[in-house]
Amino acid sequence: MNGIQILLIASVVVIMFFYIVRLRSAIFDLIILTIFSGLAIFFILFPEYTNDIARKMGVGRGADLLFYICIFFFIFIILKMFARIRRLESTLTELVRQQAIKEAQSQSTEVKEEGK
Repeated sequence: MNGIQILLIASVVVIMFFYIVRLRSAIFDLIILTIFSGLAIFFILFPEYTNDIARKMGVGRGADLLFYICIFFFIFIILKMFARIRRLESTLTELVRQQAIKEAQSQSTEVKEEGK
């Protein structure tokens, strides 16, 4: 094992550890992360297999195959972030709506009390 492999494996392990400890997401996300981390470590340790797998899949080089896989992984991440932003927007809209209703009710109560 050479220096770059140690560095890359350590990076994958640190990212996975950070994700598990700090972000604690759904079990599906954790499974996806574990699979991608395992594949990353496998391809780091045995880079010659990427070329074999790529040729079987009809891709010229292993680096190209990994690039295509990364594109799909990043699309997955972008979709997850988009879904999370939409959920946050919905939650914020609901909270603002509830706060506006409470303020309107309290103002109408104050107006009625002043009118007496």
